[in-house]
Amino acid sequence: MSKFNYYCLLVLFLVSTLGFSQQETSKWKAIFAVGLNSPSQSGLIEPFEAKGANFPTINLGVQHMFKPKLGVKVDFGYNRFSNADNTLDFKVNYTRINAQFVYDTAGDFTFLPIEMGIMLHAGPGYTMIKPLDIYRENTNSYLNAMAGIELHYGISRTVSLFVDGSYILGFAKEFDPVIDGAGSFNGNMLNVTVGASISLSGCRTCN
Repeated sequence: MSKFNYYCLLVLFLVSTLGFSQQETSKWKAIFAVGLNSPSQSGLIEPFEAKGANFPTINLGVQHMFKPKLGVKVDFGYNRFSNADNTLDFKVNYTRINAQFVYDTAGDFTFLPIEMGIMLHAGPGYTMIKPLDIYRENTNSYLNAMAGIELHYGISRTVSLFVDGSYILGFAKEFDPVIDGAGSFNGNMLNVTVGASISLSGCRTCN
């Protein structure tokens, strides 16, 4: 075998190995993010009013890509929001769990640097509302649908940082009687978070 043929085989082997490794590192990922939330005012009865931006929002999830561009994830979200200044005091714990489809737009936006990528996600879930303090008996729960977009920046082959903007549409009934809505919530939610996506599969020793 000539040196030229040997080098060609070596390059082919390295390229195929790198491609397989990258695909494997994307197959299973753990996701963690923190940020802010903004509840819709329509989900509160008068005279309750929430702050426009509230902290914290915490999201935890596991993602599985069963095709290079298509996958699923299951994630849990915790949100805390409270009253705006000079309004009735209240605090609400908003938790959710969602199962979502994930679409990796890699290759669709050629103007992005190679380290950057955009992920789209959407799917159904379940929301649980727990008011605090004197309104803690006015719990509520309902189905939801969530959709969002993530902008990722890869810092290694196994870790990427991202910014996520998501909207959660709540399918809740009107409070009946209305007093059940005192200090509670039955509306929609906007989340803006920053986080990290960490590979759980493949390439365990690479940086």
